[in-house]
Amino acid sequence: MNFKLSYKEKSRILNVRQVKGLAMGIGLTFKSRNTEILLFDFGKLTRLSITSFFVFFPFLAVWLDGKNRVIEKRVVQPFQFRIAPKKGFRRLIEIPINSRNAKIFEFLDEGGKV
Repeated sequence: MNFKLSYKEKSRILNVRQVKGLAMGIGLTFKSRNTEILLFDFGKLTRLSITSFFVFFPFLAVWLDGKNRVIEKRVVQPFQFRIAPKKGFRRLIEIPINSRNAKIFEFLDEGGKV
């Protein structure tokens, strides 16, 4: 699905797969670096933390508010136990770090980390 992301007065359309149900607890676990971008919509403000146990590659976690504006973003390394944003959020996007997503990293000012 197409998803509009806003960051620093700019916006970009991302092709994402919305994760629902039990899959929300799995995320990028056991996936390859070349998997799709995942979108988690919690439907309300939350402060849930994520883990990167059994995620074998780094990825960019992007926490969003209800208007799809970036609240916080962080490169997550494999096998971290608990990753939590500083503020509440409504949506989370997990973007695998790979050459296919390089333009997204440039858009989010993370260009040197791909």
